[in-house]
Amino acid sequence: MRQTFFPFIRYTKVWFGISLAIILVGVGAMVNNKIKNGSFLQYGIDFTGGTLIELKLDDTSKDFSADLGATINSAVPAEVSQITVTDQNTYIVQGKTLTNDQYDTVKKAIREKLGSFEEIKYNTIGPKVGDTLKQKALFAISLALVAIVLYLAYAFRKVPKSVSPWRFGLCAVAALLHDVLSTVGVFALMGYEVDALFITAILTVIGFSVHDTIVVFDRIRENLKFQSKNETFAQVADLSLNQTLTRSINTSVSTLITLTALYVLGAPSLKTFLFALLFGITVGTYSSIFVASPLLVLWQGKKGIR
Repeated sequence: MRQTFFPFIRYTKVWFGISLAIILVGVGAMVNNKIKNGSFLQYGIDFTGGTLIELKLDDTSKDFSADLGATINSAVPAEVSQITVTDQNTYIVQGKTLTNDQYDTVKKAIREKLGSFEEIKYNTIGPKVGDTLKQKALFAISLALVAIVLYLAYAFRKVPKSVSPWRFGLCAVAALLHDVLSTVGVFALMGYEVDALFITAILTVIGFSVHDTIVVFDRIRENLKFQSKNETFAQVADLSLNQTLTRSINTSVSTLITLTALYVLGAPSLKTFLFALLFGITVGTYSSIFVASPLLVLWQGKKGIR
């Protein structure tokens, strides 16, 4: 029997317990949001429809958030829902969808009551467009998961007959669902806004995580060719995890260092996007090592591997 360094599979219950705790905290946060706010997540205007304005007033002597909201609401029925002050002393205003004429009225009112300003950003999306984007986002994620199952089932078609290639694909997708639920849950917990950039981050995390998982699964496939008669599937998986552990950690750490630098030094508008990548890649690395392979071993059970 070949020697391994750390018995990952022996502590499967521990790894699954940690994963379950993370997911349950996230689900609890979403349920709490649903009860308090009527929605599991805080959706951005990309999905709900509305108008987002970012502007910078020439007068930076005080916080004009309250005055700005009152000025806009008195000019048009904008129903301002949120005003955020950034580190660059700009104001991000979110509210009801405005027409071009209404927006011109808003700008005129702000100049008259609060002085001149610089328009940094203006974006408006109708409710129907927001619903369409939400449906397309869910479709994109679902399509990616189905495609991954099919690809892995094909890629691992030459594994021993007693280990179905479909198990590799389904276990990889189970690990990806773990990553998606964990990331969505932490966004619900932190109260971060979910927008189109968040979906981009989720798809990126899925790609990164499945790449990491495939490396481990591919090593399992190779090691199955040289198994001894007394070697179990769990031992083969343990050996494969030990052989790929350094590579997985090095790849993830180098990526996280770059993302951390961007998060600290980058634009405030990208903070939540970068946070989603940082958390998602971290949890994706965890699932590739501590969820996907142990789940595959658990599914295989005590069956032979020839």
